[in-house]
Amino acid sequence: MELAFTAVAIEWRGPAPFVFVPVPPDESELIHESARELTYGWGVIPAEATIGGTTFTTSLFPRDGGYLLPLKVAVQRAEGVGVGDAVGVRMRLGR
Repeated sequence: MELAFTAVAIEWRGPAPFVFVPVPPDESELIHESARELTYGWGVIPAEATIGGTTFTTSLFPRDGGYLLPLKVAVQRAEGVGVGDAVGVRMRLGR
């Protein structure tokens, strides 16, 4: 499954602060419909994402009925992305 969207980066303070891009509701619904085939456990979905010129592997985290795309520090630095920035994302889900 491939998706593209733009969303505003947020900070979620769990055990340590992280920057995430929330997956919009329509795209989250599409993911949810295929989650059983995509997840490797705990509802986490493996993904390859591209922001700007940077492609990276990660996993989507389920949160409040949607999903969060974590932004690695290396991606934040390479693309100049921070909390509050609108971020264009292209993403391929699954292994």
